[in-house]
Amino acid sequence: MTDTIKRTMENLERNGIKPFFVETKEEVVPLVKSLVPKGSSVSNGGSVSLNETGVFSLLESGFYDFIDRRGLDGEELRECYTKAFGCDAYFCSSNAVTENGELYNVDGNSNRVACIVFGPRQVIMVVGINKIVSDINAAIKRVKACAAPPNTQRLNCKTPCAVTGHCISLDSDNPLMCDGCTSPQRICCNYVVTARQRHKDRIKVIIVNEKLGY
Repeated sequence: MTDTIKRTMENLERNGIKPFFVETKEEVVPLVKSLVPKGSSVSNGGSVSLNETGVFSLLESGFYDFIDRRGLDGEELRECYTKAFGCDAYFCSSNAVTENGELYNVDGNSNRVACIVFGPRQVIMVVGINKIVSDINAAIKRVKACAAPPNTQRLNCKTPCAVTGHCISLDSDNPLMCDGCTSPQRICCNYVVTARQRHKDRIKVIIVNEKLGY
């Protein structure tokens, strides 16, 4: 474990967020099973990291009561989001984790950040080492340069960053957090910084010693 990871984990712990560390992505699913009892109600936000570590396959395997939003729209989708808000365990990644032990997340639809802030009994984030940054300013730039563009491409969003590969706000010398495009399909709409978790260990962060997701 590097000094950076150790420092990040110590600060997460200090902020009431429970950190875990595994060397490989293959270790994530066994850890998840130890944290979330069989039959628990679970749901998830969109996350490449969950796919890469096998967590999404676990969620849909029948081991849990999976609140699955796939294929839904309109009122059915809204009802699914509402049900997920009260689940036992909500799975996602984090757009960035700072060495100060803060979580930085940016959403378009924002059902994910809503569940991170409040609702599910526990939130379990699976995070690759590529998402650890020095501070919030670095987290802001990471999302604009590394996270938002590939996600808009993955979701087939018609945004400038899907074409250019970076947020237009990076063209300025000092891009601010909320700077960006005016596209109707913009995915950077709500910005959430988790500085401290009042309900200790409700949020759990599994740091994987590999690069995962965006």
